[in-house]
Amino acid sequence: MISEDLDLRQLTADIKAALGPGEPVGYLRGKSMMRNLLVDMKGFSELEAEELIDTLELQGFLRFLGDPTERSVADSHWDISPHA
Repeated sequence: MISEDLDLRQLTADIKAALGPGEPVGYLRGKSMMRNLLVDMKGFSELEAEELIDTLELQGFLRFLGDPTERSVADSHWDISPHA
């Protein structure tokens, strides 16, 4: 169960700090990488982590810079901004 008191800004900052420069790349690969980070670093279940990544994306903390439906830009980067 995900706590309503969870600090999404801090969680986003933790994800950003854990990733290397230029990561993540690709829409699905990036989502999977960030989900796995939450599972490994924070102990969330895969389902909780997936829901958190979706929530962070909907809230504007995570933003994919390409178009996942177009192959030519599907390997774009993610913008990870704790200050959304």
